[in-house]
Amino acid sequence: MDNQQSERRPDSGTRVRGLARRRRLPRAGAVLLLAAAGCGGPSTVPVPSLPQVPGVPPTDPPPAPELPRALSAAEVEVIGAGNRFAFDLLREASRPGDNLFLSPFSASLALGMTLNGAEGETWNQMREALGFGGLAEEEINAGYASLIQILTGLDPAVETAIGNSVWTRLGFPVREEFVEVLREFFGAEAAELDFAGPSASARINEWVRSATGGHIEDIVPDPIPPGVLMVLINAIYFNAPWTFEFDPDDTRTEPFYPEDRSTRTVPLMTILRDFPYLETSRFQAVDLPYGGGAFSMTVLVPRDGVGVDDVVALLDAAAWGDIATGFEETEVELFLPRFRMEYERELKDDLVALGMVDAFSPGKADLTRLSPVDLWISSVLQKALVEVTEEGTEAAAATVVIGVTSAPPPPVTVRADRPFLFFIRERLTGAILFVGKLAHPPDA
Repeated sequence: MDNQQSERRPDSGTRVRGLARRRRLPRAGAVLLLAAAGCGGPSTVPVPSLPQVPGVPPTDPPPAPELPRALSAAEVEVIGAGNRFAFDLLREASRPGDNLFLSPFSASLALGMTLNGAEGETWNQMREALGFGGLAEEEINAGYASLIQILTGLDPAVETAIGNSVWTRLGFPVREEFVEVLREFFGAEAAELDFAGPSASARINEWVRSATGGHIEDIVPDPIPPGVLMVLINAIYFNAPWTFEFDPDDTRTEPFYPEDRSTRTVPLMTILRDFPYLETSRFQAVDLPYGGGAFSMTVLVPRDGVGVDDVVALLDAAAWGDIATGFEETEVELFLPRFRMEYERELKDDLVALGMVDAFSPGKADLTRLSPVDLWISSVLQKALVEVTEEGTEAAAATVVIGVTSAPPPPVTVRADRPFLFFIRERLTGAILFVGKLAHPPDA
């Protein structure tokens, strides 16, 4: 990269403005570290905080949301691949009794950028692990690009932001074609830094901090390990008001029942109204819309006698499709905890289990379309945060690559006062942005 590039600082990514009031809600990101001769520490990614505009009145039903255009066949395939990857990653990362919150979408974007530098069997394994089947690289890149555009401009009441950046060590020979592809399809900014300098970590971490509204910090170690030559970062930020807010006066401190038979207390929010609802012999599901109705949180509460991880084992993209298309408007009395969760996970072992082996193996990794230097991935780290309140949901993640009778029936009651799953999704494209499991109330 030339000196002009080395002085240009990546911006905070693609943003869309919304929200009646500033809320603390979900965010996530991922960092990929590439090493040549040594180790590599972890790194992470960003999302931004944005101005606010009036939201949707909580008493009004949202208008029927619409996509700005029909999705192409390749876009549908890319979204399907992302959802397959989401459930594969959920099964690999879930541990009995442990909370979990990830953005498979962020991880997919970070790895999707890296895919453009891979060759041969490394490329094949990465494409397969990401769920892309027989899609060509051009279709994958175009699908990512259009999905980023759609998600960040769909609902003016919902604040979303997606940012990508690539940082390289001073003098590291990165192929310009690789950088150009990341700029064109992922909107990525690129910068060359003296990784050995005293300000390198601070500069990258400040980009992450700025992009996440100050919620994700210190992703890149200080100092950056000498073997690390490149850091690729994706960040996704989501901040949305419920279409129908919970009344804080109705929130009560009540018991929560983890599967270890202990009892904890949580602030349990409650609301009674019509929601999309589905029930099976294994779980109850309710879909809670945000803003104008394009985005929602889908909550799955296991039936009595069914463990939350039993439900995890049942879920895949096909089962999810049945859930997403099976909702019927039903009067629901919902009880949902108010909670805040921070989560961090190294995804390397999960990705290896999904078949992405060679990319992490010195001597086997083929990233020759990225650089002529013999590279491999040393870390894929994700940090994520979610906060669910009476007003809405905020989430962020950074990934470093591093339902008519004469009398109305009584309302259905859904009590999420035991371990449950939750998914933040865009309902028109079907894209899953975040997946979570609340096994026990997080420590305050």
